[in-house]
Amino acid sequence: MTEPVEVETTGRFLVLLQEDAVEEGLAELGTIAGFDLDSGDLDAETVQVFPELGVAVVSADPNLLAELNSAADRPGPVQIVEPERVVHAFQDDDAAPAEEDVAAAADESVLTWGLQAVGADVSTATGKGVKIAVLDTGWEKNHPDFAGRTITTQSFINGEDVQDGHGHGTHCVGTSAGPRKPATLPGYGVAYEAEIFAGKVLSNAGSGSDGGILAGIDWAVSNGCAIISMSLGADVPAGTPYSQIYETVAQRALAKGTLIIAASGNASARPGRIAPVGHPARCPSIIAVAAIDVNRAIASFSSGSADKIGQIDVCAPGVDVYSSFKLPDKYRRLRGTSMATPHVAGVAVLIAEKTGARGYELWARLVGTALRLPLPSTDIGAGLVQAP
Repeated sequence: MTEPVEVETTGRFLVLLQEDAVEEGLAELGTIAGFDLDSGDLDAETVQVFPELGVAVVSADPNLLAELNSAADRPGPVQIVEPERVVHAFQDDDAAPAEEDVAAAADESVLTWGLQAVGADVSTATGKGVKIAVLDTGWEKNHPDFAGRTITTQSFINGEDVQDGHGHGTHCVGTSAGPRKPATLPGYGVAYEAEIFAGKVLSNAGSGSDGGILAGIDWAVSNGCAIISMSLGADVPAGTPYSQIYETVAQRALAKGTLIIAASGNASARPGRIAPVGHPARCPSIIAVAAIDVNRAIASFSSGSADKIGQIDVCAPGVDVYSSFKLPDKYRRLRGTSMATPHVAGVAVLIAEKTGARGYELWARLVGTALRLPLPSTDIGAGLVQAP
């Protein structure tokens, strides 16, 4: 029996503006919603503007929604209006990590099984010179494994600095760009010399909203990040249309040389139920990542191509993944498509370094070099990503 999925919203609205007419769009928005952008006393709860993406988040009276939609329906700078969603870290907490299963199937004395599975252990690429943004719960600023690394940080959560009070973000940063030779082995970072941008778009409780994610994407694009890794999202009922605003944002980011990679979700209970790819990974222009285990079987929780809207693009290690964590733990094994996503992002960094590819070309190289596995493409897309 399929469990009902409720899509949580914040009461605010996302508004897509014409890319070359952002100021005109904001003026029209102000007229409709009753705010004056020139007043200088607007707070972020009233309106947020992301100029790099051409998107605004507004707090408008629900009675004004019809007016906003009417503006989007006629020719002009206001193009699409959508409700703002609540999003969460995509981490599977239903099963305890089985370290003995990994030990039986892989030797992790030097590098994690995940790094070995994606071929990072035999790649000569390091990620040097490539910027990667990890948008998540923030970053453990005092982690000893990253001493001396340049890490650019920014919090997009009101009242919380970038310090990771959850641990999820630190784990994802570690997998994508952590060290290969920490004081305590195994090494766990795919692109270990990449330039890290850690954006806090989820709270210490592991939740956030579309506005925070879009703020993080805008920040990453404006800083020239080649890859954005997002281990977050919202589960959706089958047949839910993808967000047209996120799709346009992803297209605009690709055109600027930034590839967005996102977790597909952990809503499946295989083999009985396969849940559809969640938001925002279900957008065609965002790479959707599925999770496999150490035996290269699809993870029981991994969401898949359960409808014709959201499609899985690639897969990566996402079960019993060892990486950095907030202090005092320092390390932890986690499971989820959240853990698979930074493996893919790290491999994308290595390909970007080796080939110079960005945007659409980087997408094509990442998907085109994936290792085909004896699993349905509806579960794993093109296959297991491989380092160059």
